[in-house]
Amino acid sequence: MAGVAEAQNRASGRGPPPQMRGGPPPRPRFEAVDREKIGRHHTKEDFAVRGKEPKDEVQIYTWKDATLRELTDLVKEVAPEARRRDAKLSFAFVYPDKNGRYVVRPVGMTHSYGIGRRPDDGKALAELSFQIGDYLDVAIL
Repeated sequence: MAGVAEAQNRASGRGPPPQMRGGPPPRPRFEAVDREKIGRHHTKEDFAVRGKEPKDEVQIYTWKDATLRELTDLVKEVAPEARRRDAKLSFAFVYPDKNGRYVVRPVGMTHSYGIGRRPDDGKALAELSFQIGDYLDVAIL
């Protein structure tokens, strides 16, 4: 019977309906952006529960002698909002204090683009007292 239906479809000029392989392509998933948080650092409460740290993270593997300018250039590669001509990047270290409560300590600011060097551009993580295991929180302003 299937052969008759195929012959009739070909004779009438209608071919079989196109078949999709694997279904339609997946839609890109966009997460909602908390617009209240854009332009500021996370709070120490955002880090209070281990395993529930902020999810809008980028993992960077670097050396302690990396400068804030080098980190700015890395962030610009993955965060389009950091590429704006007027964007400023504010850096803060997040680490537990001696009582186990997290502290957010601002350590410097860079500009996405600019003429000449800014005072914080050449600061290295080590000279700012970054410790392995600390978080580096970057706010794009």
